[in-house]
Amino acid sequence: MADDQEMVRTGFRLILDAQPGITVIGEAADGAECVEAARRLRPDVCLVDVRMPRLDGLEVTRVLAGPEAAVPLRVVIVTTFDQDDYLYTAMRHGACGFLLKDAGPGLLVEAVRAAARGDALVSPAVTVRLLARLGEQRHRPAARAGAALTGRETDVVRLVAVGRTNQEICQELFLSLSTVKTHLASVQSKLGVRNRVEIAAWAWDTGAVSSR
Repeated sequence: MADDQEMVRTGFRLILDAQPGITVIGEAADGAECVEAARRLRPDVCLVDVRMPRLDGLEVTRVLAGPEAAVPLRVVIVTTFDQDDYLYTAMRHGACGFLLKDAGPGLLVEAVRAAARGDALVSPAVTVRLLARLGEQRHRPAARAGAALTGRETDVVRLVAVGRTNQEICQELFLSLSTVKTHLASVQSKLGVRNRVEIAAWAWDTGAVSSR
């Protein structure tokens, strides 16, 4: 965990250490300390604040999870600030989660578990708002990678892009959970992306889904 406020770190530790299967193995009070500790301890998940001394959380994310990271770590941004530019930059730098500090203990735990299993948790409302805006602002290339997607995979991608969970996708498409997971794994492989946040970004960028 990296946060410059000791009270925040203490609160997160109390919440997470009380959960079965989760152990906090290190803390950092600034970004540079976070990078050093993460490289040394190799945690399954890093919880990182955005505004920290020496190195901010977005740069920490780029260093630990970005394309240039030799062995990327899973980073979840936890911040007070609900800002589109923070989410956009964190996502592009490889973050697999974006959570507001007032989201509550349940979402904090779920964000950690999602990251640990290679999934992502971002507030659906925040995700859809940002990605819809990106889709409107960016030039949409032809869906070259999407040409390889099956019709059902495209259906799954569109629902991911508007913030549906796996269980909600099951209900809307009348599929089993294992089938949805299989489709998502296939989509990630075909598109060359790492998680559902990047799937959603691809969908908005290419026009596979449009804002309503």
